[in-house]
Parts: sequence; C-alpha cells; structure tokens
Amino acid sequence: MLLLNVIFTAIAPKRGVVLNYCHLSFIIYYCLQPVIYGLALLPFPVLYFLSDVMYVLLYYVLSYRKKVVMSNLRASFPDKDEKELKRICKDFYHYLCDMFLETFKTLTISKAEMVKRCSFSQATIDLFDQLAKEEKNAILVMGHKGNWEWAGNTFSILCKQQLYVIYHPLANKRFNNLMYKMRTRFGTKLIAMQDTFREMVKNRNIVNATAFIADQSPQPSTAQWVDFLHQDTPVFKGTEKIAQKMNSPVVFVSVTKVKRGYYSVEASVLIDTPANQNEGDITIAHTKKLEEDIKEQPATWLWSHRRWKHKRKQTLETTL
Repeated sequence: MLLLNVIFTAIAPKRGVVLNYCHLSFIIYYCLQPVIYGLALLPFPVLYFLSDVMYVLLYYVLSYRKKVVMSNLRASFPDKDEKELKRICKDFYHYLCDMFLETFKTLTISKAEMVKRCSFSQATIDLFDQLAKEEKNAILVMGHKGNWEWAGNTFSILCKQQLYVIYHPLANKRFNNLMYKMRTRFGTKLIAMQDTFREMVKNRNIVNATAFIADQSPQPSTAQWVDFLHQDTPVFKGTEKIAQKMNSPVVFVSVTKVKRGYYSVEASVLIDTPANQNEGDITIAHTKKLEEDIKEQPATWLWSHRRWKHKRKQTLETTL
C-alpha cells in the first residue's frame, strides 16, 4: 500500500551500499512487524494520541512535503487566501497521521467496529443490492480521499458483490504480504494492475465490483488530459477503456470524514452503459465528480502526492 511503500522507500538501501538488499529487507521487516502489530492492538484513544505526536513531528519538525502540499493547495484553490490554505494544510496533516495509524487497525478491528467506524448509507447499500439482484458487475471509481482502505473493508462486510481492488504490488515481498493481509481480511480480493483486464474477464460470471483508484499519476504519453482543480492534469485511460469493454455500470464512491475515526460512504451510478459513451467522456465524468468531492472536504485528499509532476508535451514545447 502507499503508506507502507513510503516507509520502505525511505529506509531502503541506495546504490553503493554493501549490505545485501535482501538481507536488509528481511531485517527491516522483522524489526517493524512487532511495531505494526503493536499499533494495531492499541485502543483508539491511545492511537490518536500517537497521531497527535506524529502530526507535530511531520508538520513542525520534519516539514514532510509541506512545500508540495502548499503548492498543490495554492494551485487548486486560487480563490482562497493564504490563511485558509494554511488551515487546510494543517487539517490535512492531522488527517494523514490519523489515516496512517487507522490503516494498521485493519489487522485487529472487528467487523462490528469496522462497520460502525466506516458506515454505508442505506441508499448506498440499496444501490449495490439492486445491482447484485440484476446480476450487474460494477466498476467502482474513487480517489485517495477519506479512508479508502476502510471503505473497501466495509464493502466486503456489507455488500453481496465480491470486491476486487486494483493495486500496485510492492517490490518488498514481505511488506506486500502484510498489505495483502490487511486488505483481504474481510473477504476483499486484490488484482495486480498489470493483470486487471484478464482477471476481470475471468471473473465476469461472478457477481462482483472492481475498485479503481483513479487519481494517480500516469505517464503523460498514455494519459487523457483533463482540467482538474484548475490544472491541466493527466488521468489514466484504463478505467474508461475497461468499463467500455466490460460495459459494466461505473459507480462513483465518495468517502467523507464525519468526525475523528469515523467515515461515511456514499455511492452513485455515474455511467449506466459505458459502451454507449464517447471516447473520453467517462474519464471526464469521474474526474469532475472527484473534484466536487474534494471541494466539499479538501483536507481529506492526499495533497502530499505529487499529482502534477508531469506536464503535457505541447505545453512544454510552447514554453521553450
């Protein structure tokens, strides 16, 4: 997962280090494993106390990616003044620390507690019940907003569909296995990104839903460029292409923070028959929906991600 990948990347060996990579990987994993399970066993009040300490370290001491966050916020909300942007920035770091530690709770949290802390609206449950009754497989589209990890867990507990989540396997096999355990504990299954279409075709006779996190940064040459948060933004075409090939309803999933440690999930059908849509329309639709979602609660999106690191080729040529 993204958070574990950040940890491992930060402490992975660089070129020229004599220590064998596999040995260091082994040592790092078994040193961190008791820490991770220890965090997972903590009661939530203690967990959030640690989150507050982590916030002080990240925001005030280390200034972890603060320049990236503020740059992203300024470009995304040109109508907001600096005072408001700094408030959103601080709220984001509180959210980031909370979510980081909440993720580890997936290893020990009960089903009842999971559903309580990440609840689905009745309309959302009814929507997925209806799709299951009609034996329609769904393509779920969402962003890195709210606690997307918990949303997947609750889906697998409450909904009739088999949930598949598209993910990037980690290079470190031990951390990848830990991630796999976290995400599949309540019945979710994972599909490596490179196997997406093949696995979806294989599973098409099982009533299922496949979740795509659609706000990552693709290579500019393969992306569709969309105006997103006032910026020219590359977006993966894969979600749209697969939706059209499978002709499965595209459902947008929104995860909103209700209060500390509690989230609510709302889902709505974005495109009922993708095969009938013009090229690019689905990508624009789910990107605009995410933009609206972020504007409603800006502090709970992953602003530390370098979302706009790529520029469109012709834009670069124009500036030369």
